[in-house]
Amino acid sequence: MADLKPTQEQGAIIEAVGAGRNVVIQAGAGTGKTSTLKMAARALDRRRALYVAYNKSIATEAAASFPEHVSCRTAHSLAHQAVGRRFRHRLNGPRELPSRRAEILGTPWVDLGSAATAITPVQLARIAVDTVARFCYSADREIGAHHVPAQNGIFGDDHEALSREAVIYARRAWADLCDVDGRLKFQHDHYLKMWALTKPQLPFEVVMLDEAQDSNPCVAQLVQGQASAQQIAVGDSNQSLYQWRGATDALEHWAADDVLFLSQAWRFGPVIAGQANRWLGYIGSPLRLKGNPGIASELAKLTAARAVLCRTNSEAMRRVMLLLAQGIRVALAGGGAEIRRLALAAEELQEQGRTSHPELYVFSSWAALQEYVETDASGSDLKPFVDLIDSHGTAAVLAAIDALVDETRCNTVVSTAHKSKGREWDSVLIADDFPEPAGHGATIPKVDAMLGYVAVSRARLRLDPGGLDWAHHRHPATRPAAS
Repeated sequence: MADLKPTQEQGAIIEAVGAGRNVVIQAGAGTGKTSTLKMAARALDRRRALYVAYNKSIATEAAASFPEHVSCRTAHSLAHQAVGRRFRHRLNGPRELPSRRAEILGTPWVDLGSAATAITPVQLARIAVDTVARFCYSADREIGAHHVPAQNGIFGDDHEALSREAVIYARRAWADLCDVDGRLKFQHDHYLKMWALTKPQLPFEVVMLDEAQDSNPCVAQLVQGQASAQQIAVGDSNQSLYQWRGATDALEHWAADDVLFLSQAWRFGPVIAGQANRWLGYIGSPLRLKGNPGIASELAKLTAARAVLCRTNSEAMRRVMLLLAQGIRVALAGGGAEIRRLALAAEELQEQGRTSHPELYVFSSWAALQEYVETDASGSDLKPFVDLIDSHGTAAVLAAIDALVDETRCNTVVSTAHKSKGREWDSVLIADDFPEPAGHGATIPKVDAMLGYVAVSRARLRLDPGGLDWAHHRHPATRPAAS
């Protein structure tokens, strides 16, 4: 893509930014939003600007190419400069034992009555700290029961009772964290929240927020609070996948003078653009992508692909094991630490009838977990993992994790669709754990349609829709392309 000659869409964005208007930019997959922001930054007439990046690596890369009047930072780096330095000694503290956390907070046993097991002081302390984390992601000023995360196997009155207890100790934990001499393990999100609560006014005339669809409410509110600054929010509402960890689509309700679109995809050709547009139709988005005419993308049945994309971690692990059995060098996007912890927890549950893992601690046996995932709809997210362990055993899963290699040395990368965001590969195979909605005329849930859109738009040259082939028999909503 050439920066020298903007497309019509890019020209409209540059003009709006140069005129000082507050702008929301809906940038479809592979449409070069960062390059467009760089063009727009040059139209700011050297007004002092801030580009708020999603993570440190993006900020570092942007700093090397944005104009010098644009400061490229993360929200955390800004907060660290203002507040976090006072807590530096706590960030470098030792690993925190769960028992020590419970001791600091003074958490008791909690008997929930109808729950299968009582909540131990260690687990209540963990829930309290997790509640603080959700509070830090939020735009709220105080910790409340709505910040207490759901726990597998605990519902209704039991969850309400647990929430009442958890809030007490979450507030105690927050007080400790706000004390420079506190004792709990201190995290970067803690000083970010402390800083956001002061409602800071930044010394910039323009603020640009990248990946706004995945910003948590704390960061979004911080940027929107810069009342005297021109605001530019960019992202793709159709890739808003992280609600489960506190993110919200800030683009949806951003007060802007203009909502503009980037629809010319540079990553892939018209064939793959067509696949992405099908899923945009299921989402109900007005956006439609135009493929790069210079790339001859194609659909193909692939026996080998550079990347295999799955819906769940469990299917990703199953694919890893199949590929390893064929002698293929495999990398798992994000590494295997998460599934390793779950496999070790499964082993503990099978052998000892208990585990401290936050996903499984409430179950008193492996059989109880098996019954839960088979009979309770809320256990559906754990079912693929239970099936994986039942089919292969913990030893085989752990051995497969040990056999993983770095992405620089692999033949194939296996990833979940979530972890594939922001990435691309020449060839992509979609795994078969993306279920078609059951029932005649059943609609595709929006989050599933977003996953489909993200997954198919990772491929540059060759795409095997595989587990999403069922979508070809459906008729997506037809809407005109955004202009």
